[in-house]
Amino acid sequence: MIILFIGDGKGKTSAALGIALRASGHKMDTLIIQFMKKQGTSGEQNILCESFKNIDIFSFGADFLFQGNDKTEHIRIAQKAWSFMKETLLRKKYHILMLDELTVAIEYGLIPVDEVMDFFKNPPYEIHIIITGRYAPSELLNIADIATEMKKIKHIYDKGMPAIEGIDF
Repeated sequence: MIILFIGDGKGKTSAALGIALRASGHKMDTLIIQFMKKQGTSGEQNILCESFKNIDIFSFGADFLFQGNDKTEHIRIAQKAWSFMKETLLRKKYHILMLDELTVAIEYGLIPVDEVMDFFKNPPYEIHIIITGRYAPSELLNIADIATEMKKIKHIYDKGMPAIEGIDF
């Protein structure tokens, strides 16, 4: 099954982590690959590694990428994450694959959508895939079994407030 959590609202990664947590309770293994997020920058990176032996999380990201920035390093890191994910899945250990912020990496041109679609059409074995991020190319929407859009109604960012540790990261 392919599940998408997309949109400009809060809760995409949290929803996907909820599935990983539930699966953990059923003794299922989850591989989480975080695109666009540096190691050590979010709470889930710390707690999952320490507390859940059947959830493995790996973060790949540089500093923030803004329109007009040089993407060379971001492309290199995203491609490294993609290759690492494919190599790791060769072990056939995992029941669930979570690709956090993959849609953002696609939208910013860090990973070609054709490469992603080729993988999803022919995964190395039967695995559930969860994808998060703001954007969703039509190709992903077309193959998704479940697609949920998180819509922002109101957010503290609108008032100029910063992200809150433990809530936003």
